[in-house]
Amino acid sequence: MEVGARRSSVITAILATWLVTAAWDFVCATMLSVLAYGSTFARLWQSVAAVVLGAPALTMGTRGVAAGLGLHLLVALTWSTIFVLTLDRSATLRRAVGPRTGAIAVALVYGPLIWLVMSLVVIRVATGRPTVFGFRWWVQLFAHVPFVTLPLVFTARRALGLGGRPG
Repeated sequence: MEVGARRSSVITAILATWLVTAAWDFVCATMLSVLAYGSTFARLWQSVAAVVLGAPALTMGTRGVAAGLGLHLLVALTWSTIFVLTLDRSATLRRAVGPRTGAIAVALVYGPLIWLVMSLVVIRVATGRPTVFGFRWWVQLFAHVPFVTLPLVFTARRALGLGGRPG
């Protein structure tokens, strides 16, 4: 494949993977927050914004929600880009995700890895607060597999033409 076509294919894979990942994670986070934790849509996304903007994000109304959603999209883009670029450049990872069981195994590793980096490094550095290993932390650790990395890995895999149905 020529360089321009390959670059276009990778960019398309990043965009598809990002949008699918962001949508699945959005639905999961929103439903979990509202239905399981009794919070509100606005409070969830204002809380996400507060990681970067601090406590004032909790009183910013719609602007705080928009900031949280924007941050969510940026984080989903970052993790999707990392995965697609790694998948494009690593023959070992491409071989691993070729079979469906291999793709599931990769998702089982990548989901917890994302949450560990986010909770132990990114959020901790951004807020200056230590990580709290409570019930919700563990829910996030496990929920990242079905609601973040299974869609992420399978979308990237398909977008780059690695296993699964062509197209």
